[in-house]
Amino acid sequence: MRIRPVATVVSGALMGLSTLALSPAAAQAAPAGHAPLTVAHRGASSYAPENTLAAIDAADRLGIEWVENDVQRTKDGELVILHDNSLARTTNVEQVFPGRSPWNVSDFTLDEIEKLDAGSWFGPKFRGERVPTLEDYMDEVEHNDQSLLMELKSPELYPGIELQTLTELRRAGWLDKGHVKRRLIIQSFNADAIKTVHSLRSDIKTGFLGNPSVADLPKFAKYCDQINPVHTAVTREYVAAVHGLRGPHRKALDLYTWTVDDPAVAVKAAGLGVDGIITNKPDVVRDALEKHDDG
Repeated sequence: MRIRPVATVVSGALMGLSTLALSPAAAQAAPAGHAPLTVAHRGASSYAPENTLAAIDAADRLGIEWVENDVQRTKDGELVILHDNSLARTTNVEQVFPGRSPWNVSDFTLDEIEKLDAGSWFGPKFRGERVPTLEDYMDEVEHNDQSLLMELKSPELYPGIELQTLTELRRAGWLDKGHVKRRLIIQSFNADAIKTVHSLRSDIKTGFLGNPSVADLPKFAKYCDQINPVHTAVTREYVAAVHGLRGPHRKALDLYTWTVDDPAVAVKAAGLGVDGIITNKPDVVRDALEKHDDG
């Protein structure tokens, strides 16, 4: 069953949903002396085409609980999982629909996108893999008993996507207490989008992608539980500044960093005190962290 286009999502769609402030799960943070959480970036995207069901299944086979994805919206108002604003890099859209450059997600209907091959670019064994809808993606994450770090990608291009996404998550059963407390984080580079998510569902854990100045961190702590910078911006002092603030759930802010594929860089980030590491090679990073922790 497809979700309704955003135009049909009424403002009361979230009425009756719990808005109690729930504490973030202990599993979502890395206490002092513990290895950071390993998050599979766009699924295990070094081993399967990114943001596909195959990628999250690959992460599952590696024993990785947490996966990360990107949510965008089609021309006819459906939510799909894709990183780039354009379909060109990770599908055969240029061959199937020539002359429609720059092949933006927002210029294609879901029916058109479902005709595309989202796997062959990565390798012949993935031929026929499709761009998943958010609905299908959530079904697979649930089937695998995985947890989700969801990114709202370029939400400024898709007015109302915050409410639409929450509505779809509710339909999928992901806004009950158990999922919200232990298995879901929503992040974005767009601070306004995160503010909107927090205003609609203050119980959901949220993260800002970027590295605000230390002086600005208190502003983000009003509606963010995480600050998630690129790994080259992480210093011990910055981690300490983030950890020194309490977020909207009255817990110390977390810091997840990205995108780390090198074992030595992962170990260094762990030494700086980060709470999570987002990686295309989750098995490599996990094993390096565990070895370092044991040593």
